[in-house]
Amino acid sequence: MKQRPLIVFTVSWIAGSSAAYACSGSRLLLLIAGVSLLLAALGMYRRDFLRTVIIIWCALAASGAYWELKEAENISKLPEALQAADAAQMDGASVRMTGMIASAVEVDGDRADFVMSVRQVVPIGGTAASGKPNSRDAGTSTGSERTVSEKVMVQVKLKSRQEQEAARQWQRGDRVRISGSLAQPQSARNFGGFDYRQYLVTQKIHWLFKAAGASNVQASPPSGFGMTLLLRWNDQARNSLSGMIDRIFQDPHAGYMKGLIIGLQDDLDPETYAEFSQLGLTHILAISGMHVAVYVGCLLYIFSLLRLSREKSLLLVMLLVPLYVLLSGVSPSVVRAGIMSMIGLYAARKGMLKDGLNILSAAALLMLLWNPYYLLSVSFQLSFLVTAGLMVYVPLIHPQLSFLPSKIAGAVGVTLIAQLVSFPLTIYYFNQFSLLSFAANFVLVPFITFLVLPVGTAALLIGSLWLPGGKMLAAAVEWLDDLSFWLVKWMNGYPQFVTIWKSPSPVWIASYFIALYGLLYFGKGWSLSRRQMAVEPDATVPLGVPPTARRPEAALPSRTKTRLAAGALGGLCILIVLLYAGYQPEHFRGAGAVQVLDVGQGDSILITTPQGKHLLVDGGGTVSFRKAEDGWKERKQPFEVGAKVLVPLLKKRGIHRLDAVIVTHGDQDHAGGMQAVLEQIPVGAFLFNGTMAGTAAFDRLMAAAVDKDIPIYAIHQGMNYAPDGRTQLVFLGPVLSQTDQEALPVVKDQNHDSVVFLLEMNGGRFLFTGDMDKASEQQILETLGSGRFGDAVADIGQAVDEPALQTAGELLEAPVDVIKIAHHGSKTASSAEWLSRWKPAAAVISAGVNNLYGHPHADVLQRISEEGAAVYRTDLQGEIQFSVKSGKIRVRTKLITKS
Repeated sequence: MKQRPLIVFTVSWIAGSSAAYACSGSRLLLLIAGVSLLLAALGMYRRDFLRTVIIIWCALAASGAYWELKEAENISKLPEALQAADAAQMDGASVRMTGMIASAVEVDGDRADFVMSVRQVVPIGGTAASGKPNSRDAGTSTGSERTVSEKVMVQVKLKSRQEQEAARQWQRGDRVRISGSLAQPQSARNFGGFDYRQYLVTQKIHWLFKAAGASNVQASPPSGFGMTLLLRWNDQARNSLSGMIDRIFQDPHAGYMKGLIIGLQDDLDPETYAEFSQLGLTHILAISGMHVAVYVGCLLYIFSLLRLSREKSLLLVMLLVPLYVLLSGVSPSVVRAGIMSMIGLYAARKGMLKDGLNILSAAALLMLLWNPYYLLSVSFQLSFLVTAGLMVYVPLIHPQLSFLPSKIAGAVGVTLIAQLVSFPLTIYYFNQFSLLSFAANFVLVPFITFLVLPVGTAALLIGSLWLPGGKMLAAAVEWLDDLSFWLVKWMNGYPQFVTIWKSPSPVWIASYFIALYGLLYFGKGWSLSRRQMAVEPDATVPLGVPPTARRPEAALPSRTKTRLAAGALGGLCILIVLLYAGYQPEHFRGAGAVQVLDVGQGDSILITTPQGKHLLVDGGGTVSFRKAEDGWKERKQPFEVGAKVLVPLLKKRGIHRLDAVIVTHGDQDHAGGMQAVLEQIPVGAFLFNGTMAGTAAFDRLMAAAVDKDIPIYAIHQGMNYAPDGRTQLVFLGPVLSQTDQEALPVVKDQNHDSVVFLLEMNGGRFLFTGDMDKASEQQILETLGSGRFGDAVADIGQAVDEPALQTAGELLEAPVDVIKIAHHGSKTASSAEWLSRWKPAAAVISAGVNNLYGHPHADVLQRISEEGAAVYRTDLQGEIQFSVKSGKIRVRTKLITKS
């Protein structure tokens, strides 16, 4: 590394930026001081490393200071411009902003989104300081326009088809004046959940600006020339290419080819994307180094056919690479590939020595100097990590693949190393990995890269000049696409090969790469030594070979061979231990946990027992009141709680299997998200209230449970479930009546028949109530008061350690520690008599932020207060976790609220 100062400097720069991201201020200064002392000691001890030490120290100090400088600049100027005391005071403030559209405009259903570069802002109706509009003069400005330079994310709610068409005419560079309200982006509301606010901060955006209707947006074309106008033309070119692809290819191939050729994934079929994602093939649909290499290779071949000189060809390609980077969407991966290819082409033209790692380092350093927040981009991390891994690890693995033909060995080595290197980041960000990913990449990547992509691009070029010709070639491409789709679907037909991983720690990731390097390094030496041992001592060698080379190299000391074998074996053992530890789900060190997830206006509760069983109570869901005539409002990928919130959270916690799911009733805000859960996570048992909701969504859910051969249990009062020896569920409701003769009756009002149960775990007692109403509360109270309940009369799975469990009668006598308040705190439940019967020490309410129903109701909060119970609310505190051990309960919440 002493001969590669650029690599040392870049790696140190990345380390310094990472340290500055992880800790700032005095902690960062202490860290830099400590590292400086260590480096100084190393420099004094090894004078030959003094130059390297100085490079490392300069890079660490400069990158840390640079990051801190950019962080200090990355703050919102709007509070100062609007004379507000803080950001919270501005949340909901009505303002009018003047500026320019600074991104492509995305129109999806009833919403248009774009980034606005603000130049002037003025408060409307006296809202800047208070955040509360004055109804008397709402809509009127309360002062002169104030100059500000800031980006905001604009969200325009469209009210009609006409407004949708009007929004489609807005373009990057348009001068706009918009009236709307400011809102702070949502931060993560669950442990490990996606933090939209932090993501926007990395884009240097601090506010959402919401406008109600396109009538509040006044847009006019730009004047003058600049970079924005160039990007506007680029957007128009991409839209033109997108339209041409639509004319040449049929659905769903058009959306697929847009992603493949120009990196536009808006029209990609969600099911196709999900299937590619499960096999780790989404990098094919994101423009990256592979696409740039094909583009550069095709251009060089075309220029050679035109008999251009080598120097002219390299120069022309170098000038055309930025055009492709622009047309393909300017993602970090394609920018990296573009910079590397341009540096490489320049080096080739000048006849300079080419060093891949130096070129990669130069590209990384340039990008991080331009925008240090690239460091936090998944695309940037994967792109550079995989590229560096291929350069470092592929030479180490090649000798170990010598038993294969050379061409196959090369392809296997590249594919295998790409999979091994990308694995830690794949499970960190996406929390799943298919064991068939290697086979899928080995077969499909070259097939799509060297056949589908070039032929599809040719079809686009020909179709642009002669549409019938392009369509004829597109028909062949569509046949190839169908073959790819079939193979992907066939591989996804084996869900047992999909593994789910919790997000590993940075220490785990670093240890993985070190162990992998050790395995491959020592494995290479051991493999070469075995090959040398096969040479006979008197083997004939060609004339002219130096005497030292004539001696067979089998004479390596046996100690060296043993050391190489031990090193390889040690690396393998460390990898196995790391993989085993990383595959284990989150655990609570012998404690049980009740995790009340924040899924908005709905319920979803994850129970993890002391012995590692996982039960999911309800799955949340997105409720839609859209009418049939409002089909134009439908979005391409509508937000769905199960797929977007619940399943990612379960995977991030490493939950490979749910031992049971309990659907308390069939309403969409409780059952809707379960559809995605059943489709993506193995489930051991499906428990529900024994009735059908009479909706298409619930019918699909039940059909999914049947199709996957999940045991289904209709719950009623008196049933018992013991998932392990320290956990027991006693079901109190629904109460079966004498008239319940139909096997699965259709009940429209599901709340009354909610599943209600008492959980006893590690000495802690929790009462779960679904959306039960006061009538069902009264029914259960009468049953308990009459003494008819008795012990559990039916078991659903029995724990091994039965003596550790109490009888149902014993469980019902004592008060509960935590009660889940029914129906999100609605006044239709949680009567004073019900609360008095259970005497809870704490109450938890699952309700959405600023929900339309006003939950929780003030009367319910008053009744809870009268019982002296502490109140925890997801709308205020986000996810709420109760940890139970030896009868003691600890509580932590994702959001800290001011008392």
